[in-house]
Amino acid sequence: MKKPKISIVRNGLLRLFLLGSGFFALGLGTVGIFVPLLPTVPFLLLATACFARSSERFHHWMLEHPHLGPILHSYLNGQGIPLKVKISTLALLWTSIPISVFFFITILWVQILLIGIGLGVTIHLLQLPQTPQD
Repeated sequence: MKKPKISIVRNGLLRLFLLGSGFFALGLGTVGIFVPLLPTVPFLLLATACFARSSERFHHWMLEHPHLGPILHSYLNGQGIPLKVKISTLALLWTSIPISVFFFITILWVQILLIGIGLGVTIHLLQLPQTPQD
């Protein structure tokens, strides 16, 4: 992929804020890999955008990371996600939601909300294009 042009902000305070926000978003995105209802890609994209304006080094690191880079490249290029990722995400999602609903959550509206979120995430994932490589 062609290396994007990065415009680093000059304001030191804004740059620190963007850098901190980037690391915070990266942390949430990393947690989202393991927690099905916490989105991964939006936080990784936010981290990439923050790093693009605050640190060329961390921006490059995100795009070239062996695990995160391919996800970001696929999204940034409009290619979607690999079928393997769709299947594993949906399997984890629909394993964890019923367990949460039936064993841990006792409030009916929260149970309905979790199932609704799961359906929304499922519809979104199924509508994303699939990348040719798995």
